Amino acid sequence: MARSEPDEVFAPGEMRVFWFLLLTMVVVVTAVTLAVVGGGGSAVLQDVPPDRFTDPLPATRPVGRADIEALRLPMALRGYRMADVDEALSRLGAELAERDARIAELESSLAGVQAAAVTTGTDLFKQPGDRPADPGGHANGPDRAEEDG
Repeated sequence: MARSEPDEVFAPGEMRVFWFLLLTMVVVVTAVTLAVVGGGGSAVLQDVPPDRFTDPLPATRPVGRADIEALRLPMALRGYRMADVDEALSRLGAELAERDARIAELESSLAGVQAAAVTTGTDLFKQPGDRPADPGGHANGPDRAEEDG
């Protein structure tokens, strides 16, 4: 029985190309791996300190629109850090509750002043220094007296 020979035999030049490509691929993969991991003595990817929330909302004055627009929350692996978002939202909620209470207080005092003005007949829209009008619609004062006289 005769031994069968393979139909295709690599020529010596083709074998060199195969080994050259294999070696090149191993070198490239190793270089990329070392660059990503940070090997080779140079820190390609430096360690970054974790992003922490520093409350930019002012503590000494009420929060304004510009403060909200400037607010940037730190990112986490899957979105925003829940504790930081909760802290900012609770601060904004407290500010809004305080403003709502102040608005309610001012509205109730305004309603009281309006009710008192209605019962006494005071004109709320009269400017200081205006002369009161007489029932005929003429202003009382020295100018009117000169016209009469």
